[in-house]
Amino acid sequence: MPLTTHIAPVVVTMTGGPPIRDGAIAVDGDRIAAVGPAEEVAERHPGARVRRWDGILTPGLVNAHTHLQYTDFAHLASSGLPFPEWLAAMNRERADYTEARWQESARRGVHLMLRSGTTAVADVVTDPCVLTPVDRSGIRGISYLEVISDTPRWRRERRAKLLAVLETPLSRTLGVSPHTPYTVGTAAFVDAVAIARARGLRIHPHLAESAHETEFVRDGTGPLAELNRVVGFAHELLATGSGSTPTAYLDSIDALGADVHVAHGVHLDAADRAVLRKRGTAVALCVRSNKILDAGEPPVADYLAEGSPIALGTDSPASSPSLDLWEEAAAVRELALRQGYTATDLDARLVEAATVGGAAAMGLSGAGTLAQGNRADFAVFAVPVDGDPYTALVTEGGGRCIGTVLGGRMVHRR
Repeated sequence: MPLTTHIAPVVVTMTGGPPIRDGAIAVDGDRIAAVGPAEEVAERHPGARVRRWDGILTPGLVNAHTHLQYTDFAHLASSGLPFPEWLAAMNRERADYTEARWQESARRGVHLMLRSGTTAVADVVTDPCVLTPVDRSGIRGISYLEVISDTPRWRRERRAKLLAVLETPLSRTLGVSPHTPYTVGTAAFVDAVAIARARGLRIHPHLAESAHETEFVRDGTGPLAELNRVVGFAHELLATGSGSTPTAYLDSIDALGADVHVAHGVHLDAADRAVLRKRGTAVALCVRSNKILDAGEPPVADYLAEGSPIALGTDSPASSPSLDLWEEAAAVRELALRQGYTATDLDARLVEAATVGGAAAMGLSGAGTLAQGNRADFAVFAVPVDGDPYTALVTEGGGRCIGTVLGGRMVHRR
């Protein structure tokens, strides 16, 4: 592959410096060979092939929470079902899917992400058959193997199944996703976390997505308690609950930490948010999914004002309008403003969350930034280049990706 210099009116590196006007990056194989003003990069690599873009060139976006295998479940996002009924509908839909259908759905999800400029993803995997197509796509990130089990089933069969899948030979990194405090028994949750940590793997549960979850974890009652009884789960919390919030509960069983990032974080008070900051646990915000499922609104303005580590996720098309991370960022922006966030750094913070924030949440070194030696993952967006580039990306970047390069290869061009 010949060395190529990509030139754009604005290059956003996310390495701590300001955006580069009339910038460029040189790509040699799958690596970035140089980043800087276009004239300087051209002088360093005079024989390079030149590709000129009209827009803002950024690091590849990092989607910090989705479920790629549910891409073909998009009709459920418009069902209008409240959260418990939506979960039941998801389970009914699952019964009709073969391995081939799951794999094709996951492939479509990868394609949609690449078309919108996302080059790394935290993908929660329920059915291990989707590991292969996602791995073969070359998209960076972590496939988090989902654990849904009460403690008796865990000890009887599901623990062994997780251990077996963790031995799957892949180039892609694996992690563990104990699904939620209401779908994983306490002892099973503790053991799943221990298995991940013993192997140096990262952990990614859902946390405080709905008020029903808070009720179940605190009191052992509510619609999710009834759902546990219907599916026959002997959950330890069904007796009397834990008496605490979902965040405090996970903290009490050592299921938070810098090796963990959680999805949603909707129903977190100031004390809960302080716990996450103390543990170094980032939150992947998915505000469009929360709205569709009527799960509530995460305290985005508080997260920002308090300096909590955040990332952005789209969740799956089963509960979200798209896998486009800039469309998610625009929704997060609107919510932050409505909640009273007035600092002038909002757009820059959201671009950070969509790039280096997601990379930090997953511990992906070099992802979400443009720097010499990093893997050449980047995207270009046809948005205005004269004003603030962060504002242009957040407010107008959705649906405007005109090019995506993954490991030095052009995988999308429009």
